[in-house]
Amino acid sequence: MPGPDTDLDLLTNAAREAGEIAMHYFRADPKVWEKAGDAGPVTEADYAVDRHLRETLRAARPDYGWLSEETEDGAERLSRRRVFVVDPIDGTRAFVKGETAFAHSLAVVEDGVPVAGVVYLPAKDRLYAASRGQGATLNGAPIGVVAEGTDVPRMLTTRPNVEPVYWPGGVPEMQRHFRPSLAYRMALVAEGRFDGMLTFRDSWEWDIAAGVLLCAEAGATVTEARGGPLRFNSERGMVAGVLAAEPDVHAALLARM
Repeated sequence: MPGPDTDLDLLTNAAREAGEIAMHYFRADPKVWEKAGDAGPVTEADYAVDRHLRETLRAARPDYGWLSEETEDGAERLSRRRVFVVDPIDGTRAFVKGETAFAHSLAVVEDGVPVAGVVYLPAKDRLYAASRGQGATLNGAPIGVVAEGTDVPRMLTTRPNVEPVYWPGGVPEMQRHFRPSLAYRMALVAEGRFDGMLTFRDSWEWDIAAGVLLCAEAGATVTEARGGPLRFNSERGMVAGVLAAEPDVHAALLARM
């Protein structure tokens, strides 16, 4: 893995510090607000983590742009070659309920491609990390997708994604599972605990940038939901869904679309 003072080291240290902040509020009745436009809840923990990450990461890399769920967006990042793409707390609803499946998702994107990424679940003390060309790890140990999974793939996806309207070739058979955080779902695929994850919904870049790199470095095939290439630091800040899966599973699912 990369040596000291790399972007991955920076993200790793920042993620652990974010975890300490989040756990201060976890199961401690944090203040909660509802975002406009039915965009879901946000807590004082989200804002505290976002503020710390923004100050820490940008101080270390002042020439990098910034895209975060809890920071007002602007066009300035579009002119930057490297950009931090951050979700301070992915799975805020789970956090509010006192559930442990929430994550900090931190990535560095270079020329539209994730090159360093960390997904950290502080309540579980599980830190997934990847750097382009260096593989993926969980708490420092190498991880990878399972090349020969079950006959019926184990997929992390929600019920609407298996509606027949999406599958002209017939709804594929699968064991459907769920986790509240998109970043965590992708990390679990990278770890080999599931064969793939799928969402047809447009996805915010901050939810998936780190997870995309984790899956790719773990040997998965990762694309937009219908097979298109993924590019980050777009003006809209969203991609057309995500399909990340063991390569044979990925190909089989695309064939049904």
